[in-house]
Amino acid sequence: MHGNERGIYVMAIQEICRVTHSSRLGDGLYRLTLDAPQIVAAAQCGQFVHIACGEGNLLRRPISICLADGAALHLVFQVRGSGTAWLAARRQGDALDLLGPLGRGFDTQALGARPVLIGGGIGVPPMLQTAVCALGAGASPRAILGFRNKGVVMLEDDFRAVCETAVTTDDGSYARCGFVTDVLKEQITDATGVAACGPRPMLRAVAALAKEAGVPCQVSMEERMGCGIGACLVCACALRAENGETRYGHVCKDGPVFDAEEVEW
Repeated sequence: MHGNERGIYVMAIQEICRVTHSSRLGDGLYRLTLDAPQIVAAAQCGQFVHIACGEGNLLRRPISICLADGAALHLVFQVRGSGTAWLAARRQGDALDLLGPLGRGFDTQALGARPVLIGGGIGVPPMLQTAVCALGAGASPRAILGFRNKGVVMLEDDFRAVCETAVTTDDGSYARCGFVTDVLKEQITDATGVAACGPRPMLRAVAALAKEAGVPCQVSMEERMGCGIGACLVCACALRAENGETRYGHVCKDGPVFDAEEVEW
């Protein structure tokens, strides 16, 4: 069992899914589309799936849900080791063993009518489904996507098809030179909520800007995972309890999405 959006516990689904499309998006970046009707039917924005990546890799790999459309599950990931390298080599017709959807996702209702959605690097993919969900709920989302350089820019057209989108690169090799926080400073004045996924330093900076502006902020934390269901301690993270003391939660079960005020930065 696992906690879904806002802590309601449901049984995770194990589903054998066929690859329907695979493509390379950029430097070490890949996109897989899977036929996963059961997982898609239960999926919420910000959740992830745990994938068995070949017999030689004992631990499953957590991959964020980029888009859940009809029966199609879209996953975007970066090759970081033997497991994701194996995953990148999958082709149309190959079968994958998935467990999901897992974790707590973004609460789009709490983000209000004009949310700002921020993705940094490999934290960009889950924000696409979040934008779709916010739009479907009647909101007018805006997206800010940050990348190291032009070679790793991804999903820009997908985001622009859904909402107003700004792109930044650290080195200025594409679009606006700078960081996502530079754009957020300009958009925070009329934002009703902020949701972000990406590297911890970026999330910390985003959370600080949102707090200063008095805007609610949700962050999706990235941590290494073992079991994906809260049975091990690999993805433990420090959180702030109501009494101000530090408590520990699991990113896979209690998150990956947290209220930014909960996180011990």
